[in-house]
Amino acid sequence: MVALAAAVIAGGVGIGVVFVAGPNQVTGVPRPGPSARAVAAPRLVLRLPATITVRGRRPYLAWPVSGQAVVTIPGIGSLGSSGPVRTPQPIASLAKVITGYVILADHPLAAGQPVLTVTAAEAGAYQAELAANESLIPVRAGERLTERQALEALLLPSADNIAQILARWDAGSRAAFVRKMNAAAARLGMRHTRYTDPSGYAPSTVSTAPDQVKLAEAAMRDTAFAAIVAESAATVPVAGLVHNRNTLLGTDGVIGIKTGSATYSGGCLLFAAVRRIASLKVTLYGTVLGQPGDLTTLLPNVMTTSQRLIATAENALTSDTVVTTGQTVAEMIQPGRPARRLTSPRDLTVIGWPGLSFDLAVTAKAGRIGLTLTNSGTRGTSRSP
Repeated sequence: MVALAAAVIAGGVGIGVVFVAGPNQVTGVPRPGPSARAVAAPRLVLRLPATITVRGRRPYLAWPVSGQAVVTIPGIGSLGSSGPVRTPQPIASLAKVITGYVILADHPLAAGQPVLTVTAAEAGAYQAELAANESLIPVRAGERLTERQALEALLLPSADNIAQILARWDAGSRAAFVRKMNAAAARLGMRHTRYTDPSGYAPSTVSTAPDQVKLAEAAMRDTAFAAIVAESAATVPVAGLVHNRNTLLGTDGVIGIKTGSATYSGGCLLFAAVRRIASLKVTLYGTVLGQPGDLTTLLPNVMTTSQRLIATAENALTSDTVVTTGQTVAEMIQPGRPARRLTSPRDLTVIGWPGLSFDLAVTAKAGRIGLTLTNSGTRGTSRSP
């Protein structure tokens, strides 16, 4: 029996545990020496179940009764979905997430603070945009905004006119910027998404709940983007103090990211929330689309629905010890030699929810013996449309 030192590493598709050989230097390959060529390569045999399932009662999630929704945890999987999540629908101001994402990709804030100047035509369009019931902040010809101020106006009060100004500043025209938006969506694998304007004011800008989660994960990896959507308020030159429309910030661990609402889209929310499980920080991403209401109740309704979903999703998370200290993980078998048991020097705990399954495999590579746990695709709970 050989006890091995273990180091937990993060994996994009699951959990990896690398067992590093201790004093006996069991590595999975024969030691170099005069007779190495004559020794048959050892074979690793898993001595754990090929699949393990997180124990407990399957969770209940408070899915919306209309529209569509999804909740995922990067690196672990999806807790489930509700509604027609493969059917694109209008997303209103959620479109501004990719607008900010593209702007920051082209002009990283770490490289400095570029300045945008509002043109006379952009300032002059304000009254017509107001009459069209667009979401706006006041602007003035010649007004100078830093890139960060413009992004705050875009993502907090959800200013449609700032989306247009940013598009012109970045790409020279609205059409050129929309092409950038769709190219970015394609790179992220958002197969059911089509952007037709920088702000989401057009009903022809459509997406799905899962596609928006893909975008949220990518956008929140930019520290400047994540910091902006976590702000409850900001100050811009002419409009002054502007407030974030995401009233769930700070509730149930919510750290961002964007609201959207219109009569043609219903109430929409793209969210990120953090919860600590077994001393580890876990981030949930989710989308809720198409919540009913009128212009005065769309946002309150989607906030109420989303808060219930977030709370139940967080409550579903748990930790489960799947390998205990001293437990045999695998055996190293080599012809002509006794089998050697490989044991875990400590407990191995996974984060997930009851009913989530992982496939186990043991491998040897570069002198290390590894145990990988890969999400086998079992989902949490779902509601049919």
